[in-house]
Amino acid sequence: MQTFRVYQSLWAMERRRPDGQEWTLEQKLAMIRDAGFDGAGVRFFDYQYARAVTGFLREHGMTWQAQCYPQSVDDLKPIIEHVQDLGADHINLQADVRPYTLRECIPYIEGWQRLADDAGIALHIETHRDRMTTDLFFTLHLLDRFPALKLTADLSHYVVGREFAWPIDETNHALMRRIIDNAWGFHGRVASREQIQLQLDFPQNRKWVDLFMGWWEYGFKTWMARAGEDAALSFLCELGPPEYAMTGADGYELSDRWIEAQQMMRMARELWQRCAHEFSAAPVTEVRKRA
Repeated sequence: MQTFRVYQSLWAMERRRPDGQEWTLEQKLAMIRDAGFDGAGVRFFDYQYARAVTGFLREHGMTWQAQCYPQSVDDLKPIIEHVQDLGADHINLQADVRPYTLRECIPYIEGWQRLADDAGIALHIETHRDRMTTDLFFTLHLLDRFPALKLTADLSHYVVGREFAWPIDETNHALMRRIIDNAWGFHGRVASREQIQLQLDFPQNRKWVDLFMGWWEYGFKTWMARAGEDAALSFLCELGPPEYAMTGADGYELSDRWIEAQQMMRMARELWQRCAHEFSAAPVTEVRKRA
């Protein structure tokens, strides 16, 4: 049976308030557990940090994704060793390199994939600004070269990066669906054409929330069609601290991100349940028509 895991980003638990008040790591983990998340996104380049976090999560029957930011092929080797020791749902890789040409990307993608395949660990490449995948068109060229490449789709970056005009036209919807068709995980954030992170409950943001919910619905349904019967799809709530989060003149945020993260968790789960209820064994082409 396919399953759905909603994670909370530990980076998103940073407050960065003007008064300097922060939650301790123990408080953050307890909050994530008590709120009902299935697990967390954990940075894995720091072994001792990853060991402490995953120890707590494992003790409470939770899971996690291993996040990393390699600048070379070899940078992934210690991450794989940490995952082999500590476990992980998958490795989420932000490619912290900025090749100018597609040809320059090939050694990185092939090298990282080879290391992950040899270790038997699932590897997802995240779509993210200021990374190899910063540009939508460039990433689509990557998919032309590597059609089986598994992505973590953080769609917010392309809405801002491409400054999509409203209403989103069918051409841009089609481009985004190409990204989503290769998505094996999602990072949750709602953007507009000018702002990377919108408040979920502000009335003026409703159209953008609905847009992302529609893309995620399409993604959940198409994933169900291509993933195995026992596969698990992860959705990481990643509402980041300032300057991702908008602040007022006093430096404090305009909304409560922790409340919004829990709201997003519920939204994602409700959407998954609806998609699972509606999903049938129809071909992917039929799923696309319904999405």
